[in-house]
Amino acid sequence: MARLRCVLVLALLLVTTQLPGDAIAGRGHGHHGPAAHDCRDALTKSILFFEGQRSGKLPPSQRQSWRRDSGLSDGASAKVDLVGGYHDAGDNVKFGFPMAFSMTMLAWSVVEFGGLMKGELQHAREAVRWGADYLLKATAHPDTIYVQVGDATKDHACWERPEDMDTPRTVFKVDSSTPGSDVAAETAAALAASSLVFRKSDPTYASRLLTRAKRVFAFADRHRGSYSTGLAADVCPYYCSYSGYQDELLWGAAWLHRATKSPTYLSYIQLNGQVLGADESDNTFGWDNKHAGARILIAKSFLVQRVASLHEYKGHADTFICSMVPGTPTDQTQYTRGGLLFKLSDSNMQYVTSSAFLLLTYAKYLAFAKETVTCGGGAVVTPQRLRAIARRQVDYLLGSNPMGMSYMVGYGPRYPRRIHHRASSLPSVAAHPGRIGCSQGFTALYAGGANPNVLVGAVVGGPDLQDKFPDQRNDHEHSEPATYINAPLVGALAYLAHSYGQL
Repeated sequence: MARLRCVLVLALLLVTTQLPGDAIAGRGHGHHGPAAHDCRDALTKSILFFEGQRSGKLPPSQRQSWRRDSGLSDGASAKVDLVGGYHDAGDNVKFGFPMAFSMTMLAWSVVEFGGLMKGELQHAREAVRWGADYLLKATAHPDTIYVQVGDATKDHACWERPEDMDTPRTVFKVDSSTPGSDVAAETAAALAASSLVFRKSDPTYASRLLTRAKRVFAFADRHRGSYSTGLAADVCPYYCSYSGYQDELLWGAAWLHRATKSPTYLSYIQLNGQVLGADESDNTFGWDNKHAGARILIAKSFLVQRVASLHEYKGHADTFICSMVPGTPTDQTQYTRGGLLFKLSDSNMQYVTSSAFLLLTYAKYLAFAKETVTCGGGAVVTPQRLRAIARRQVDYLLGSNPMGMSYMVGYGPRYPRRIHHRASSLPSVAAHPGRIGCSQGFTALYAGGANPNVLVGAVVGGPDLQDKFPDQRNDHEHSEPATYINAPLVGALAYLAHSYGQL
C-alpha cells in the first residue's frame, strides 16, 4: 500500500551509528578493478519499470506487455481529462505529490546524466513525457491542480488489477480556497525540469512545459498552505506533507531558475531562501522533504555558473554532504552492518537512491569547479570520495550485500519474487481475461508463490536494519516498489555504467 509516514519524526531521532569496520567501500579512493555489476543492464531495466506503472491508454511501443489499458475514464467525475500518468507504487491510486517528485527526479537524471545514457536516452525521455503529459492535464485550469485520482481508502480495501478497477476514481484538487503549495510547487518543479529534457529535441513541447511551470509556481507562492490541511482525510496517512511547503517553494524556484536563468527566480531565492529553510540541517531527501536537493541544485549556480550571490549555498550543500560521509565530525547517517544507508524501515531504498544521486551530482559540480568539501575538524572530502560512497550504495542494491540479493526485480540471479504489487501479483489479462473481483484478489496477496508477472526493473523497499529481507508479498514496507525509488537511480546508474566503461 502507499507509504505511511507517521513514523517519520521518530525515525529522524535515530542515533548516529558508525559503520563497522570499513563497510563503505573506497574511503577516499576511486573505484578499482572490474565492475561488480552490469550497470548498463540495470539502467535499461530501471527505466523499463516505469512502463509497468503506466495508467491510461498504452502505446503500441509498450514493452511491459502483460499490462493493458486502465483508468480510461479518470477525471470524468470532475469533467476533466486525467487519463494517463503513473501509479506511484503497488496500488492503483494516482497520487500527484509523489508522482510529481518522481518526474522531477527522473527529469533531473536525464538533464544531469542523459548524455551518458546512449541508447537508453530515448526511453528515458519517453518515461518523462508520460508523466509530464499527465501533469499538463492536471494543471490545465488556472489556479487549480488536480492532485489525486482514486479514493485511497477504498482502493486499499481491494486487491485488484488496474485493468479491473471498480473502486471510486474520485478526483481531488487544490485551488485558491484549498491551497497546496507543497504539491503545486513540486508540480512546477517537475514541469520545469521536464522542459530541460526536451529543450533541444522538442523545443515547442519544452516551451509549453516551462510556461505552465511558471504559472503553477506563481499559484503555489500566491496561495500558501499545505495540501495536507484541506485534504487530510484523503491524502493522509498515505502522502501527508510532513515537512511543510517551504522546501517545495525553494525547490520549485531553484528549478525555474535553472530552466529560465531569469533574475526573477534568482531574486526570489535570494529574498526567501532563509525563510524557506535553506540552512536547515535536515538530511533526508525524498518525496516529502526537498531541502537537500534544493541546496545541491542552487549550489550548482555558484559552482558552475559562478553566480557569486549564491555562494552561501555551497556551504548549505556542504553541510548536507558532511552529514552523509562516515567518519566526519558531523556525520548523522546510520548504516546497516552490511553498509546500506538506513533512514526508515518503510521503503528505505528510496533514501538510498536519492542520496546516491545527490552525492554523484554534487561530485560532478565540485569536480567541474575543482572544489572539495571541508567538514568539521578540517576533514576534506573529495568528489572521488562522494562517488565511492554512492557507488557502494548502488552495488549493495544490485547484490553486493549480506543476502547476496539484487533488490531490483529481474536483475541478477536472485531478486524479489513476491513483490507487493497488485498488477504483478495477479494473473495478467492475457492469462486470465475474466475479471478478478475486489476481494477475490486477496488470495494472491497471501499466496506463497512467485508473482506471475515480472515487473522488470522495479526496486523494492529493501532490507531491514539487520540486512534481512523476507521477500513476502504482504510486507509492503520492504517488498513494495515505487516510482520515487527508481527515478533518482536512473541517473546514478547512467553515471556508473559510463564510469565502468559499459556505455
